[in-house]
Amino acid sequence: MMSLSCRGTARPVVAAVLLAGCAPLLSACGSGEQDAGSGGGSRTVRITDATGAKVRVPAAPRRVVALSEMDLDSALALGVEPVGLAAGRGQQGAPGYLAERAAGIPVVGAVTGPDIEKVVRARPDVILAGQTADAQVLKQLRDIAPTVVTIDGGKDWKKSLQLTGKVLGKANAAEKFLADYGTKAAALKKDLGAQAGAQVSVARYSAKGTAVMQQGVFISDVLKDLGFRRPGVQNDKGEGHSTPISDENLKEVDGDWLFIGTLAAAGRDADLLDRLTEKPAYRQLKAVHNRQVTTVDGSKWTSLGGAEAALSVLGDIRKAMVK
Repeated sequence: MMSLSCRGTARPVVAAVLLAGCAPLLSACGSGEQDAGSGGGSRTVRITDATGAKVRVPAAPRRVVALSEMDLDSALALGVEPVGLAAGRGQQGAPGYLAERAAGIPVVGAVTGPDIEKVVRARPDVILAGQTADAQVLKQLRDIAPTVVTIDGGKDWKKSLQLTGKVLGKANAAEKFLADYGTKAAALKKDLGAQAGAQVSVARYSAKGTAVMQQGVFISDVLKDLGFRRPGVQNDKGEGHSTPISDENLKEVDGDWLFIGTLAAAGRDADLLDRLTEKPAYRQLKAVHNRQVTTVDGSKWTSLGGAEAALSVLGDIRKAMVK
C-alpha cells in the first residue's frame, strides 16, 4: 500500500499505472478542470470545496471514490454507492455501522491516506477527499480525477453532506435528509421530556484506556442538537479527536448518562461494561451507580461520523433514554 507521502520512486509507478489504467478514459482521469468522460457525459459544474478551491466536476458522476468515513456515509445517505472506499478508523473496511450496506465496495485507502494505485484502478470520475490536507497527495488525486475536499476544519457533518450533495448532483436529496434528521431530532427531544436537559458524557474505550469526546467532533454536535449538557472538559474544544483521561480524573465523565464507544467487533466486547464497573473509579460515577451507562458502536459514535451515523445515534439514544 502506498503511503500518504508517495515521494521519490513512487511517482513513476503512479505514472505507469495512470497510463495503463486510464488510457481509454483520459477525460475521466484528468485534472479537476477537465470534463468528465464516459460516466457523466461532457456537462460539468463548478464546485467550491471545503478549502475554498474551485473544482469542475461531472454534473452526474457515476464512479465515485470516497476517501473518508464521512464521505462514504454521505454518499450512501444520498443513494450513491461508491466504487472505492477508505477503511474506517480501527476497521478493515467500512465503519461497522455501514459494513452491510458497503459490502463489496473495494478498499482503496485507510484513515492514514489513499493507496494511489488502487484509486487509479477504481477509474473514478470524481474523488471525495474528506479532510485530506497533504498538497502532494491532493495533486496525485487530481491527476486521476476531479477531487473535492468535503470536510471543513469544524468537521461539520451537515455542511459536508450539503457539499457532497452538490458534487454528486444530489443537492435536493441532501436537503431532504437534513430536514428529516431535524424532524426526528425534534421528536426525540420532545419524547425525552425532562431528560432532554440531562448531562450526557461520551467516552471511547480501548486497550490504551479511556478518552473523552470534547467539542468540535461529530457526536458533540448531535448531542447539542438534542439540548444535552456536557460535564467537565467535554464543554471545551479538544486538541484532537478525543482526549485521554486517567482513572483518577474520571470525574470529567461524571454526568447523568454515560455512553462508552468501542471499536471492537460486535459481540466481542459484550462484557466491557462488567469489566469497567469492576474498576473503583468507574463505580464512583453517578451514571454507573444509577445504571444509566451503556456501550455503543464506536465506529458510529466516537469516529468521524456522518449523516447516517447521526440518524442512527438518535435511535441509540431513544432506545437508552426514552422509557
